[in-house]
Amino acid sequence: MTEQEEKKVHEYLNRYHFFEKEEVNLLLKELEFVTYKKKEFVLEKGEKCKYQYFILEGLVRFFYEDKEGTAHTFQFGIENWWFTHYESFVLQIPSEDFIQCLEKTKLLRISKEKLEILFDKLPKLEKVFRIIAENTLIAVNRRNRFYMEMDGIEKYNFLIKSFPDISQRIPQYIIASYLQMTPEYLSNLRKKSLS
Repeated sequence: MTEQEEKKVHEYLNRYHFFEKEEVNLLLKELEFVTYKKKEFVLEKGEKCKYQYFILEGLVRFFYEDKEGTAHTFQFGIENWWFTHYESFVLQIPSEDFIQCLEKTKLLRISKEKLEILFDKLPKLEKVFRIIAENTLIAVNRRNRFYMEMDGIEKYNFLIKSFPDISQRIPQYIIASYLQMTPEYLSNLRKKSLS
């Protein structure tokens, strides 16, 4: 891990609680650096999620497949975000969903066992991860509520406002899946919003 990557982790943690350099070093010693190619899976259906991940560089999507095999994207993860498949990670049960890299992605990861040990050593780290989990739940609830109330163009504009460069980084059919519309309908919306 580079000094700049270590700094990213420290800055991220300090957004929630002040950490001394030595405290961050305790975490850094336990983090494992991994890279994934574009389209490679971090987690596949049927696997247990064993890690919490921090995105240094890249982009992931969470999706499930319906009975017909159609993929439905329900979450993205971008740089400087922690993510995991909470249900599988916490309960240690097989995932019903997939987590896939949409770009070459560099991650730091820590196992559940190592994280639990660190929580005992650094109680404020447990507080940070609780806040991350709460923020994730709030974001999911807001997305669900907003998307039930919004029409197609409002959904698209909300997404672009939240993630300005998303249309350059994510294929249109995946954005359409996330917005719960067909790629053709999204294409028409984009044309209208540009005119």
